Amino acid sequence: MSQIQQGMALLIAAFHKYSGKEGDKHTLSKGELKDLLTAELGDIFGKCDDKAALDKIFKDLDADKDGVVDFKEYITLIACITMLCNDFFTKGK
Repeated sequence: MSQIQQGMALLIAAFHKYSGKEGDKHTLSKGELKDLLTAELGDIFGKCDDKAALDKIFKDLDADKDGVVDFKEYITLIACITMLCNDFFTKGK
């Protein structure tokens, strides 16, 4: 597999590692999202102990307002974080 294909496989695997523990295996509940953010993106988000901040992230991600974060909404988060990281690391160049 190419590096991009490996990255895609890792993003898919990370989503499904946390989805379905509290319900639908194709979505993330607020608790599952918190677990994912803490474990997989803890260096960026910290431990997600701020309930108000987590509520805002969840609300912003839940674009269709169905009370869960689906794969498309999760990928939107990953894409935005990736763009911010790219901007940060290339800003000084």
